[in-house]
Amino acid sequence: MSIQGLYTALITPFSHGAVDYGKLKDVVEAQIQGGVDGILPTGTTGESPTLSVDEHLEVIEKVIEYGMYEAVKQRM
Repeated sequence: MSIQGLYTALITPFSHGAVDYGKLKDVVEAQIQGGVDGILPTGTTGESPTLSVDEHLEVIEKVIEYGMYEAVKQRM
């Protein structure tokens, strides 16, 4: 497997101290529409130090749910 292309390190949007999953969906969809080859959720740009383990997992699950996995798979 070769990793090539453009990968975006996502921000994790918050609202009132909690992850804002509606805004996260908007961010993921904007990346898909922009044609990125992949995204990196929950990295240092994604507020990794402020997320609990459960929040990390949920953010990753939501990114997959919001279509990033299918979008990347279609481009392969």
